[in-house]
Amino acid sequence: MRSDAQAVSRHHFRFHAPHAHLSSAFGDDWFGVRAERFARFFGTPTFLIVQTVLVGIWILLNVVGLTHFDVYPFILLNLAFSLQAAYAAPLILLAQTRQADRDKALADADAQHREALAQASIERQELAAKQAAQIIELLDQNTRLTQLTQQLSQGIKALTDDIHRKVVSV
Repeated sequence: MRSDAQAVSRHHFRFHAPHAHLSSAFGDDWFGVRAERFARFFGTPTFLIVQTVLVGIWILLNVVGLTHFDVYPFILLNLAFSLQAAYAAPLILLAQTRQADRDKALADADAQHREALAQASIERQELAAKQAAQIIELLDQNTRLTQLTQQLSQGIKALTDDIHRKVVSV
């Protein structure tokens, strides 16, 4: 029976374990979790639709004259976009950099796993070849034993026939 250590070493994610620290792009604290969600949210259709609707409402309210907090040329809106870009770009770049690190680490782990599988396959092929050679040797021994048994049976038959002829002739 295998020990727990052997079972763990045979676990198919064993090559990924050294890279577990790369699991979160910004860390596992509350800020890191929210920052990564925020960075991932920037590229979604939901974000683009919500932003477009908000910008449309902003412009509509100021052009129609319902409010005058940011009249044409919408300097405050441009400032909001600049602020958004100032925070979004570094967050997205950081997320991409860490994702690239995770992808590389996982690719390395996958390569190690494929190498281990290839080595195990070679070992199984060698074992199968060795067992096939043993089976062939056993078949050859069985054939020789069968031939020897046949020869001995023929010798016994000849002796029995000789004894029978001598006993019947007396």
